[in-house]
Amino acid sequence: MHVTLSATLAANEDIARRRRSGERVLHLAFGEAGLPVHPALLARLADAGGSNGYGEVAGLAALREAAAGYWSRRELPTDPDLVVCGPGSKSLLFGLLVAIGADPGEWRSPGDMVLPMPSWVSYAAQAEIVGVRPILVPTPAGEGGVPDPDQVRSAVLHARAQGRTVRSVLATLPDNPTGRLARPETVRRLAEVARELDLVIISDEIYRDLVHDPQATPFLSPADVAPERTVITSGLSKSLALGGWRIGVARLPHTPDGWALRQRLLAVASEIWSAPAAPVQHAAAYAFAEPEEIVERIDDSRRLHATVARAVADRFARAGAKVDVPQGGFYLYPQIPGFDSSDELARTLLDRHGVGVLPGTAFGDEPRSARVRVATSLLYGETAEQRLAALHGSDPLSLPWVAESLDYLEEALGGLTTKEPSRARRGMFLAPAPAR
Repeated sequence: MHVTLSATLAANEDIARRRRSGERVLHLAFGEAGLPVHPALLARLADAGGSNGYGEVAGLAALREAAAGYWSRRELPTDPDLVVCGPGSKSLLFGLLVAIGADPGEWRSPGDMVLPMPSWVSYAAQAEIVGVRPILVPTPAGEGGVPDPDQVRSAVLHARAQGRTVRSVLATLPDNPTGRLARPETVRRLAEVARELDLVIISDEIYRDLVHDPQATPFLSPADVAPERTVITSGLSKSLALGGWRIGVARLPHTPDGWALRQRLLAVASEIWSAPAAPVQHAAAYAFAEPEEIVERIDDSRRLHATVARAVADRFARAGAKVDVPQGGFYLYPQIPGFDSSDELARTLLDRHGVGVLPGTAFGDEPRSARVRVATSLLYGETAEQRLAALHGSDPLSLPWVAESLDYLEEALGGLTTKEPSRARRGMFLAPAPAR
């Protein structure tokens, strides 16, 4: 087993070290939502500060009911008893990897898993920890997060012919790293293949509420078309910028298999995290109930993420990159010609031009693809005051600190074809941005 520190966390720590030493780095490597916590959530957390008991393994009843309501309002009727809460959707994904495929009271290998290529760095790493071999299947051109259904069929049949057990397939809607959303037709075809091959679908929908234009970009969950075999994971780390609070929820199928999976997942949870932090659960219950001020904050966040992500994509396109327009979240996945690998491209951007990104290889992509994952959400400002100004401003791109970062990026990308660092990079020391 070869598992190292998560590429995103490692990059974040490396860039933090460089900045502390006075080096100027534009941080586009870390998928943090980059916004302050809503005051209403802070108040709920403070009010629940005295809740110091462990609580139920499945999570606080009020949180499970609120999460069930959240999905029901999205036309996915949900039994609160089939909601399991955990310390982040990442932990729930790991628990599901262990629990899927095991019989009650009999623990065995959960079988191998189909992953989209590229896909979030932790999927394959978590699989390797529990002895699952990922089967990487490319996504359809121009889409992201859902492996091509026709290739899923052939890959699974081939693996099974070799004696491998394949039990599940994972989708991310919308996607990290590409920022794209799979078309409804692709999701339907994946559901058909999953039924044909008896695969559990794990649908990571943590970015669902950050689809940039929900009216123009239809969202279809695998649970809409294959409810009997789809597990949904979600959380608040992206839509409400609560990554450090570590709270996630999973929705299990309303079938005998779903109830059995619940028992196995709770058994795993009881031995790993016991129960999510109680005060955070109280605040999360309020958030998942979607009061008006929380809905408004998510709407504002969606607008900001879309505006800045598209502006960054435009800078890459001007520099000659091949890049699809982001459709959700705060990511894009450009391909830049003239480099032998994504690792070379990422190193060049960081070491010569002071721009931190992640190479496509971190996401399981072909090494020679020269594609990188760009996260745009840390461009909103260095202080809470700046970030709130970006969130609530009518034109966040005109804010001085955002405009300066975009100019820095444009000059850095323009310097990729030269042998010298960009002029911006020659200013090696980063002065703190003034509060505005």
